[in-house]
Amino acid sequence: MTPEQSTRWKALTVALVAGFMTLLDVSIVNVALPSIRDELQLSSAELQWVLSGYALTFGLLLVPAGRFGDARGRRNAFVVGLILFTLASAAAGLAQSALWLVVARLVQGAAAGIVNPQVSGLIQQMFEPKERGKPFGLLGATIGVSTAVGPLLGGLLIALLGPSEGWRWIFYLNVPIGIVAVILGMRWIPLAQGGKRRESLDPVGVALLGLGVVLVLLPLVQEREWTGAWKWLLVVAGAAVLAVFWWWERRFRGTALVELSLFKVRSYGLGALIGLLYFAGFTTIFFIYTLYLQSGLGYSALEAGLAITPFAVGSAVASAVGGRFVQRFGRHMVVGGLIAVIVGLAAADIALRLVPGSGGGWAAALPLLVAGLGSGFVISPNQTLTLSEVPVERAGSAGAVLQTGQRIGTAMGIAAVGSFFFNRLAAGQGDWGGAFRGSLWLTVSFVTVALLAALADVLSGRRHRAEGGADRDGGADRDGSADRRDRTEPASGGHRP
Repeated sequence: MTPEQSTRWKALTVALVAGFMTLLDVSIVNVALPSIRDELQLSSAELQWVLSGYALTFGLLLVPAGRFGDARGRRNAFVVGLILFTLASAAAGLAQSALWLVVARLVQGAAAGIVNPQVSGLIQQMFEPKERGKPFGLLGATIGVSTAVGPLLGGLLIALLGPSEGWRWIFYLNVPIGIVAVILGMRWIPLAQGGKRRESLDPVGVALLGLGVVLVLLPLVQEREWTGAWKWLLVVAGAAVLAVFWWWERRFRGTALVELSLFKVRSYGLGALIGLLYFAGFTTIFFIYTLYLQSGLGYSALEAGLAITPFAVGSAVASAVGGRFVQRFGRHMVVGGLIAVIVGLAAADIALRLVPGSGGGWAAALPLLVAGLGSGFVISPNQTLTLSEVPVERAGSAGAVLQTGQRIGTAMGIAAVGSFFFNRLAAGQGDWGGAFRGSLWLTVSFVTVALLAALADVLSGRRHRAEGGADRDGGADRDGSADRRDRTEPASGGHRP
């Protein structure tokens, strides 16, 4: 390995560590909510904002931050976001009131939204198309493991340090890691690509997209707190604002915030849809399962985290393996992964029915391992294929749009599945098992629709091949696999080792 190659792998390591930290904070707080509530005397609405406020500002900043990194340099955006995240984490750990903690979480989420699009953008910048399978595989493993291991790590900290200090160390843990990542990021991450351009950042597009995302996400993250049907009018208003945003971007004479022509590329358009739908089901598994284990089966926070660990292990292993073979199997790998997730979750339901009581969580370990393996074959290969034909100079904003869809999917899934779960629980007079199993099958329905989208991409690729060659729109050329041009030629501006 040449010194130049060694440096870019070091840079990737720093970027993945930062991405892991910011994504971990999406799920790690779940098991700490009872401790936070008791310590700071939070109301149910304030508790909801500790959790959902992070997701809201995270989703809001993704696309503008990705665009900024494309135009002004990804290293600077990455470092600034990481410094802000580290400071906000320290502030959250020191919180003495509900307002203090909520504001710190909002800033944390915004900082995470700045950092994350730079990670996928840096992969596009530092690696040629044919080399991206492995780094995107590692990114997929980071996404999957950070989400799944959060409850385990949070439960472990609370078990070791106690309820009053354990939840604070959930945030303090980010501080030393963040400081080291900032120092190493400044040293290893290259200043390249976007730093020399001074094109417009499309402020009107930023404002329209931000308003549209807020209007769509706000009633989703507040679904349990806002009981009236009026809240769904905000989703309609958000859709209208996003339609105006679409109109503006098509007519903007400078460099648009979002390159809408990317959605004409089958690999990008369908890949973004698969990501949205899969995350609507994927993240809700941990939300309802940890509730069921702790409140329904009497598990401690640590035991609940351990029960979910097989999913995390399977996801990590499959993501790393999937990155190596994605160019060979293409979207077929995603299809297989989605099928494995559905089979694993269905088997988990059967295991929980056959082994009632506290043993059910351990009986579901093997099915969850299967579902985790399937998840690993979905997240990183889908990310690789979706971004395979994105020009390097648009890598940050394109990756940010993909992640924004994932955040919207997460909020949409938690709102739908959470509402079903609690309504079923109330109707069943505390039947936690029935509420969980019904919600689990609603989760499976989201994954099934994602499977249909992946199959549509595979079948479309076969049709294009039968009609005489590569997809003229620039999509996949072999049943959903990456474009042959992308496997042999570097994208514009790409790094050559």
